[in-house]
Amino acid sequence: MNRQQSIEQFLYRVAEYCDTQEWDAYLDQFAPECEFHIPQWKGEHEITTDPKREMSLMYYADRTGIEDRVFRIRTGKSAACTPMPRTLHLIANVRCSDREDGQVQVRVNWVTHFHRFGESGHFFGTADYTLREAGESWLITRKHTVLLNDRIDSVLDFYHV
Repeated sequence: MNRQQSIEQFLYRVAEYCDTQEWDAYLDQFAPECEFHIPQWKGEHEITTDPKREMSLMYYADRTGIEDRVFRIRTGKSAACTPMPRTLHLIANVRCSDREDGQVQVRVNWVTHFHRFGESGHFFGTADYTLREAGESWLITRKHTVLLNDRIDSVLDFYHV
């Protein structure tokens, strides 16, 4: 398997872990220092760029933010996730480029369909991943997601993107 296929298979596996709610396996795909960011739109064609100074739809400086969300889901402490929606993540147009630090920059287009309380919806956008090799697989060291349909009339959480 070449590098492109390896990265694609890795991203499909991450999506599957999320869709099947295999939270431990899902979390294992993220490096402890992984930044997770969904910027907010400033205008029709401009997003925020500094999560520490500007509004974001979601921002975690490292993996502990996602770990906290998973903990809240597992313990029933998240009313927004009770019941959990069924999700289906679709990933397309995977483009990879090398970085000077030895990691790989990956850009994808994505759609997530979800169903909860008898109603279905979807979110879609682009995501930029920074990946580093981890044995015969990869680890996510940064995930930056741009939500293109940002009129949010339902819950938006990490499992939607």
